[in-house]
Amino acid sequence: MNAETDSEVDAITLEIMRNQFESVAEEMGQVLITSSYSPNIKERRDCSTALFDADGRLVAQAEHIPVHLGAMPEAVQTVLGYDPKPGDVFVLNDPFEGGTHLPDVTMVSPLSLDGEILGFVVSRAHHADVGGMAPGSMPAGAREIYQEGLRLPPVRLVEGGEVNDDVMSVLLANVRNPGERRADIRAQIAANERAEERLGDLVEEHGKPQVVAAFDAVMAYSRDRVTAELRALPDGEYHARDVLEGDGVTDEDIPIEVTVSTDGETVAVDFDGTAPQVAGNVNAPLAVAKSAVYFVVRCVTDPEIPPNQGCYDPITVSVPEGTLLNPNAPAAVVGGNVETSQRVTDVVFTALAEAAPDRVPAQGQGTMNNLTIGSRAGGSEGFTYYETIGGGFGGRASGDGMDGVQVGMTNTLNTPIEALEAEYPLFVEEYSLRENSGGRGRYRGGLGIVRSVTIEADATVSLLTERRRVAPKGIAGGEDGATGQNLVDGESVPAKTTRDVLAGTTVTVRTPGGGGHGTPEDRSTADKERDAEDGKVKR
Repeated sequence: MNAETDSEVDAITLEIMRNQFESVAEEMGQVLITSSYSPNIKERRDCSTALFDADGRLVAQAEHIPVHLGAMPEAVQTVLGYDPKPGDVFVLNDPFEGGTHLPDVTMVSPLSLDGEILGFVVSRAHHADVGGMAPGSMPAGAREIYQEGLRLPPVRLVEGGEVNDDVMSVLLANVRNPGERRADIRAQIAANERAEERLGDLVEEHGKPQVVAAFDAVMAYSRDRVTAELRALPDGEYHARDVLEGDGVTDEDIPIEVTVSTDGETVAVDFDGTAPQVAGNVNAPLAVAKSAVYFVVRCVTDPEIPPNQGCYDPITVSVPEGTLLNPNAPAAVVGGNVETSQRVTDVVFTALAEAAPDRVPAQGQGTMNNLTIGSRAGGSEGFTYYETIGGGFGGRASGDGMDGVQVGMTNTLNTPIEALEAEYPLFVEEYSLRENSGGRGRYRGGLGIVRSVTIEADATVSLLTERRRVAPKGIAGGEDGATGQNLVDGESVPAKTTRDVLAGTTVTVRTPGGGGHGTPEDRSTADKERDAEDGKVKR
């Protein structure tokens, strides 16, 4: 930001406009959530919204899903290459052209005033089905992206303010629940339209030059604060290694290696040594890997710094092409967004534990525990239920880990039992905290969850999960959390599996607990007594 721009926005105005930019993103999210039809968006809030400037730089975001938000800049940069015009809405989901995985459908709209594009808004939502080899479009064992669903490079869904019915028809012809998809797509369009209205209000209030200058100013503010935080980290190189538990095709461990270099005001993250891309669908697009790195750096600096491009400028991410975290098409990737992103988070946290010991917790559950249940019937007769299930958060230097929460790259709610049973032919047998699943320590790891569901119709079940063999690690002498387990009618099944089941089948997911922080011997007497009373004594 140049001196002239800096002088145009005083500190008080900057704070006001920063809050207003964030309000635009938050209001977009509210429109999307309240207008959607599928429980995955309206109940679980598996969606994200954000505001960008005319150059495609992130200005403000709602407090939504980390893996969505950190990868959004790639979507806007890709759309910029398609010559966007005022009145357009681009739709995309192609992981090799700005997307993350196929169920995450992204809408990018130019924000214009008097024919001039001042910025962009983005809404991204996980749709319950986008076609592919299994209901819910989250199949285990997919070997290429074509098996995972409809693949959309950036295309104008709305052109000059009018919906392109041909594009909509192609999209709806390739999904199992077209009525639900249509409603959710229209909710995303409405969210983007609301943002354009709100930007017009801001321009009317502050004037166009002030708004554009404030875009630069909020990014500069965040950049300055992040670099100040990075100066406090000791310079050095920090290494870590972890594994994924197979790719759905084989059960062989898949290594992820990282070297994190801190040097004053910058952080360089290099994944050299990570496995080549694999046959199964745990490959993660580079945008997803970057998103996980951004999340960790924000956690070890000050999470209260306003999130925007300024936070990311001091960070570089290097991943060799053709590897697990930067695969070439047509690699299957649907599990990379949800599971591999979690392992990237774990391994970068582990690398930075020495540099920022007070900011790095023990490992949390390290998985999203993806459960998808759907029928092969289409239209109004079919159904598709998708959920990520919470688990244990790792113990922290300042306190116990949280029980039964989403960890790392996801930030969704659960599907309330009442909504789940009203919407789907499913019956919840058990939904409880999983006793003795958190690692003992001075500060214990959080408890996992038991989610047990009986399916009242013939269906296909897909599970994409992790931490079923390799436990979430404790830190500073803390014990490991418990591994997770998947069961179908009481029989243990692999971490990644897709199978057809008959009506009456019960699927149970026992999610991992968090690792403990510090040695158990250092736990206070009061905490030990409380643990004994509430049944949360850890192994």
